[in-house]
Order: sequence, then C-alpha cells, then structure tokens
Amino acid sequence: MPTISLKLPDSLLAQLEGEARARRVTKSQLIRASLAKELAADPHPAGPSCYDLARDLAGKLRGRTKDLATNPAHFKGFGE
Repeated sequence: MPTISLKLPDSLLAQLEGEARARRVTKSQLIRASLAKELAADPHPAGPSCYDLARDLAGKLRGRTKDLATNPAHFKGFGE
C-alpha cells in the first residue's frame, strides 16, 4: 500500500489520536475509514444552482452599459 504524508493542526491530531485509542485501531485505519466514508458520500448535495436562484433576474437591466471592460472610456485613470 502506498504511503502519503499529511499535515494536521495539533487539535485535530489530538482528536485523531484519542478516537483511534477509543476504537482500538491505528490512526491510519481511522483515516482510511473516514476518507472512504467521505468520498462515498454524495459529491453534489441537492439544491438549486446559482443560476437557478438568479434566473429570474437575467435580462432585467435594460438600457445599461453592456460591457464596462471593453470600453476605453471606462479605463480613464485606471492604474495611475
């Protein structure tokens, strides 16, 4: 089995060591089990996307400047 290296804050390491002792398993076994459980969980939690939340706002601003990033007039004084 390949070996990886992992940096943990002291508080998380203390929790890991305590839990491993309580379960009478190695820290590696506990990390593997936790990682497998996390990766098996639904990677895309159900819920609306950003587009779904804002779709009713699309196209509502009429008569405004189309693109401020391409009009040189909007760059006067920028970076000075």
